[in-house]
Amino acid sequence: MKKEFIVERQGKMFVLYAGLLNLAHEHGLKAIKTELIQIPHEDNNRIAICLATVVMEKDGVESTFTGIGDAAANNVAPAMATALIRMAETRAKARALRDAVNVGVTAFEELGDPDATDHAPERGYRTGAPTRPRASDRPTPTLASPAPRPFSIEAPALVGATAGATTGATNGNGKSSGNGSEGGVTEQQITAIRNISQSKKIDPEVMAKEKYGVDSLPELTQAQAGEFIKSMNEKAR
Repeated sequence: MKKEFIVERQGKMFVLYAGLLNLAHEHGLKAIKTELIQIPHEDNNRIAICLATVVMEKDGVESTFTGIGDAAANNVAPAMATALIRMAETRAKARALRDAVNVGVTAFEELGDPDATDHAPERGYRTGAPTRPRASDRPTPTLASPAPRPFSIEAPALVGATAGATTGATNGNGKSSGNGSEGGVTEQQITAIRNISQSKKIDPEVMAKEKYGVDSLPELTQAQAGEFIKSMNEKAR
């Protein structure tokens, strides 16, 4: 990797997200897809969690790599405290790209260093009240086809309603069935848990029962699932 993409902090070397992306292009990057697993909210300690999937292609053979990234006010640079979703997405992509290009060094963006930002284009997440776009700001329809891109990035879908916004029933043991008032676990969270568990070769059902006293993953709340993902992700670093 080029020296311009490597930084040093307290005697340790870290790679920049931009360097990982550059190296991935050189080694056959085909696509990067991201998905928002958890929206930061008071009920989950305002932790944003994203899942990134990187697709590489070499000699006509595709390889897929995934990574989980989390971001909270206490583990990001002060300048990124109002951009937790973007930071979580960048961290997820960085982790997936590191596996894709075989780089074992931690990405600088994964740190809470004051200089560590997302190093990515503004994706349009607002921190203030939304405003109605002016007529002059609205895009003009066109029939022209957009220029092809070297890879695609899918904007994350906002999944998982905030606590109190969903309703549902409980099972016979009085536990949430996954859609209760506490905010039932989402399918995206379950997928993320299973992906991490598979890579670490552990049984997520057993861990969930030991940690939260539930018999299966669908019985977790959104907050519990978010905490579960974050704890497994931290152990994997």
